[in-house]
Order: sequence, then C-alpha cells, then structure tokens
Amino acid sequence: MTESAPPFDLVTMGRIGVDLYPLQSGVPLTLVQTFGKFLGGSAANVAVAAARLGRSSAVVTRTGTDPFGDYLHQALKEFGVDDRWVTPVEGLQTPVTFCELFPPDDFPLYFYRRPTAPDLQIRTEELDFFGIRAARVFWITGTGLSEEPSRSATLAALKARDRSGTTVFDLDWRPALWGSTAWSDPEEARPYYAEALRHATVAVGNLDECEIATGVREPRACAEELLAAGVELAVVKQGPKGVLAVHRDGTTAEVPPVPVEVVNGLGAGDAFGGALCHGLLSGWELERTMRYANAAGALVASRLACSSAMPTESEVDGLLTSGSRR
Repeated sequence: MTESAPPFDLVTMGRIGVDLYPLQSGVPLTLVQTFGKFLGGSAANVAVAAARLGRSSAVVTRTGTDPFGDYLHQALKEFGVDDRWVTPVEGLQTPVTFCELFPPDDFPLYFYRRPTAPDLQIRTEELDFFGIRAARVFWITGTGLSEEPSRSATLAALKARDRSGTTVFDLDWRPALWGSTAWSDPEEARPYYAEALRHATVAVGNLDECEIATGVREPRACAEELLAAGVELAVVKQGPKGVLAVHRDGTTAEVPPVPVEVVNGLGAGDAFGGALCHGLLSGWELERTMRYANAAGALVASRLACSSAMPTESEVDGLLTSGSRR
C-alpha cells in the first residue's frame, strides 16, 4: 500500500466477504430455495454505514482473485466506500457467509473461510501508515487479531495511530473464526484484546464480547474494566435492554432500544457502529449519539440485508421522530 490517502472521516480494517442470505424466513438452509447476494463483513459494513450517513470512508482489507472479489470492489464503489486498500491474495477464495433467519432473535451464521480468509492476510509492510494516521476515525475489529499476519498488522496500525484522533476497537468476538483453541478457551484471545485496548480510545461490544475482553459480564463492570484497560469511551450493547455508554470524564448514557419488527438482526451492530462514528465525528453529546446509533441499528434489523440496508440520515431521523411520538 504505497499510495497515501486524503484524510478520510473513517478508515476501517478487517473482515470483508459475500453474504448469501436466504430469501425465505423461518426455514433451515436445507429447505432454502433462493438466496440474495450482498457485500458483507463487519469492517466493510461499518464503512458502508458511515458512507450512507454522508461520511468519507475507506476499508483496509483483502479479497480472493475471483469473481466474488470483483463483486466486492464493485459494491464498495457503489456504496461510496474507497477501495484503494482492498487488495487481492493469490490462491485464496473470497469468503462467503450463509445465515438462517428465525426472527426475532435466532440468526445462525455459517462462515466459509478455510483454510484462511484473504482479509486475515493483511501484512504490516503493505499498510499505508500515513493514511491510517490521517483518518479522523480508525476502526479495527477483534477478528483481525485472530490470526497472523493480520494480528501483527492490526496491532501495528493501532500503534501507528498513537491514540491520535478517534481509534475504535470493535470487540467483534467470533469464536468460530479463532480456531479450536479459542473456541474451547476464550482466554487465549484476551491478551491480544488487552494489547489492542491499550491503543484504542473507544471500545464497543455486546456483553459476550465485553466478557471476552474484560473477564466480567455485568454491564457497568464491563464499562469500568474497559476504561481501566485504556479507552476513553466504553460502549456496552445489551440487546433488548438497550446500550450503556460510559466516558472517562464521568459522562454516562443509558438508552433503551428502538422497537421494530425484526427481520434479520445480523447487520444491526454494524449500522450502530457506522452511526456511532457519525455521532463522534459530529461532536454530539453522548446520549444523542447513542440514541442515533440505536435507531440506525434498529432500521437494519428490520430489513433483510446488511450493507444495502444501511440507513440514510433522513431514515434515522424519521425513526427517531416517530419513536418519540410513540
């Protein structure tokens, strides 16, 4: 990665792939007849979510040298996400992910990323550190720490940031992507999470992810442990109980979820992340940012896809307005 970037509002680094989601709900994959094809992967989805809210965004990742890889480049451009740092890996296939839809709260995921995924082949020597340092917000994920060379590259990018601007660590715990060791003993991952937290300014995750990072599960305790680990803002997503955010300066926001009819809950966290970045970039007070991010996540949960379901500003504002009327 030799070309330097302009100062993007947001640069994300991590997972990308093709989501193949069933067009039939409430049935197992064995009975699904048709699928929809979408851009997927948490890092890519967060970049798309921010772009849909008017932010300039780019993603650092890798694909296979195959038609699915070509599709991902095309989709990123169509969503307004810069793809200059999306590079091919010879000999590996672009990963695909299937899910099953059992609303309102059961959406099993099936990752096809073996023997490894191209996005885990990001190498330190290929990073554009100038572009990473210049971004107003830099976003990394826990999956990027799961395997070398991505682990070293992710930590090198964090160190290069040197806590400049806003650096977000999406805890993003996917045990199936860490291999059999972490699946049986999640504490194998905790030292890498601790190292990343030392270089991040914001940590965001659900209770399972916070427990992996901190060893505790009660929401307030999770937030306090994340702050003690080095971040300035801890965001703990609690599902049907809403979200808790605690800042090092003592500011706290705890907001309820926005009620919607859930179609597919898988992209809600990425929409939340893109909207969180939008709020941080806008300089909003903490409670406003959390309410906005909650609404963005709710909108995506009410739709089938992830990337193509990411809402615009007017859609989020509309849901917040109608929700307040209720």
